[in-house]
Amino acid sequence: MKVLVCISNVPDTTTKITFNDDNKSLNINGVQFIINPYDEIALTRALELTEAQGGTVTVLHVGDSSTEPTLRKALAIGAHDAVRIDALPRDAFFVAMQISAYAKEQNYDLILTGRESIDYNGAQVSSMLAELLDLPSVNIVKSLQIEGGQASLEREIEGGKEVISCPLPLVASATEGMAEPRIPNMRGIMSARTKPLTVVPAVEVPVYQHIERLEKPAPRSSVKLVDATETVKLVGLLHQEAKVI
Repeated sequence: MKVLVCISNVPDTTTKITFNDDNKSLNINGVQFIINPYDEIALTRALELTEAQGGTVTVLHVGDSSTEPTLRKALAIGAHDAVRIDALPRDAFFVAMQISAYAKEQNYDLILTGRESIDYNGAQVSSMLAELLDLPSVNIVKSLQIEGGQASLEREIEGGKEVISCPLPLVASATEGMAEPRIPNMRGIMSARTKPLTVVPAVEVPVYQHIERLEKPAPRSSVKLVDATETVKLVGLLHQEAKVI
């Protein structure tokens, strides 16, 4: 089985976020970058499947050379090889186009992504990629089993769960529960240095959107406690300060 796992390079969740002076880009000075946690779940499940059934796992990222340590970590976790598409990811459509241009020539049996990246939280790339490749797409998957060229996928829905059967190839996005992320061991870290990392030029993609401005959310106001007997006061605060109509 030939599996492609698409990974993002995102700021660590403990990072203090600031923007550059134009408020259009992230200030990366002092920022620690990691593999997007949902992508790491997808990578681990891909490794489990290929270890059980045979096959290879390729990790792919759209980014410049500064992101290669993230790819090397994915190799240390167990991926067999890595691909970096040499471009700054400007939006979800751009990223999906870059991945599809590469993947359509490779005949992957399974393409996995995380449900979303923890920086922009767009949750768009997986569905766009499936559409561009004309493949089935199943999003926010908690369980993935492969048997005889058929995938069985489980998703949470309101009030229960949904189990879907789908033939390979397909695109799926992973969420918590699909696998427990692995910590690279020393052997993996050493072998990652010699595993192939291929750099691929980007394809031309039309510009359909651009960032006008980045803003931090407004700081949270202090909590006001209202006694349970003061119903009128509570209703007044809801209308005047919480803006409940």
